Amino acid sequence: MKLEITHKELQKMHQHAEADYPNECCGFFYGQDQEGEIRQVQFVQQVDNAKEGDQSRRFQIDPNDYRKAEKYAIDHDLDLLGVYHSHPDHPAEPSEHDRKVAMPWFSYVIVSVQNGKAAATRSWRLNDERQFDEETISEKELSTS
Repeated sequence: MKLEITHKELQKMHQHAEADYPNECCGFFYGQDQEGEIRQVQFVQQVDNAKEGDQSRRFQIDPNDYRKAEKYAIDHDLDLLGVYHSHPDHPAEPSEHDRKVAMPWFSYVIVSVQNGKAAATRSWRLNDERQFDEETISEKELSTS
């Protein structure tokens, strides 16, 4: 499993994570799924963290934002590939809460933000046992052909 993302879109995730620090940020990413093995991310879209109360340890995406994301994917002939969020001053590894609320098929990109700066970015996908397997992330410029 591999997630290919352009430098520009990866930077959007990092900038969002740094801007929302010390709170968790969240957003969606879209692109093309190549038969489940390679996912090419073409567009990143940030959304507001809808979590009430302390946002430094949790994020929540409003159901209306999910509906808008699904519509955007359909309208632009893209796959809604997954969700990204940040872990302020924590590793880019999914928490137990992340696992419990994760949906099959989606990729989950986590940006670790240490002292306000994006430090590590990793991607995860649920397996059939509802455990996370890590996906390889590679920066790639997508062809224009």
